[in-house]
Amino acid sequence: MEIHHLLEQHSIASKFIAELRDINIQKDQMRFRRNIERLGEILAFELSKSLTYKEKSITTPLGKAITYELNEQIVICSILRAGLPLHNGILSYFDTAENTFISAYRHHISEKEFEIKVEYLASPSLEGKTVILADPMLATGGSFVNVFEALKPMGTPAKIHLVSIIGARPGVDFVSRHFPRDTHLWIATIDEDLNDLGYIVPGLGDAGDLSYGTKLQH
Repeated sequence: MEIHHLLEQHSIASKFIAELRDINIQKDQMRFRRNIERLGEILAFELSKSLTYKEKSITTPLGKAITYELNEQIVICSILRAGLPLHNGILSYFDTAENTFISAYRHHISEKEFEIKVEYLASPSLEGKTVILADPMLATGGSFVNVFEALKPMGTPAKIHLVSIIGARPGVDFVSRHFPRDTHLWIATIDEDLNDLGYIVPGLGDAGDLSYGTKLQH
């Protein structure tokens, strides 16, 4: 898997990530969601440089101009619910993309043990298309892998891109082992550790709760 680590080079993305992490700023749910969305836009722009394009002639008020348009069928798949702001950011750049929505959540067996459950899927055919699989937090990597398995009946994509905001090194290694070798991971920053509960350290907490409010565990 090819990893594109955004913060290996300084950019304004650092500001948005800092605000996502900050326990005082992240209390503003609207700003938290908007920062995820903005990072989705930045990651989508970087990802767009790796795609294929075809030449197109268009008519302007003063003549003809040669332009280039995307030559791939894009499907954006977000993992509910934390993936929604990230999905919106990516969709604002790939505005003609098809869309897939899938649920993946932690079902807690005990205080420190959980399994990833997938219970909802709405998707077009993925056969021969470029799939962008989006989840803001890449912790253990279990959500990405389980969702990838759940999507297989929808067809075989031509290309797979994973998009995430913050990852943990163990999770990045895990998805590297379970996705095709030509998969691309576009990630803003990578932390080194997970705690005993499977959360990224230092991370930012629970992105879904911070975006949309706390939930009952089940």
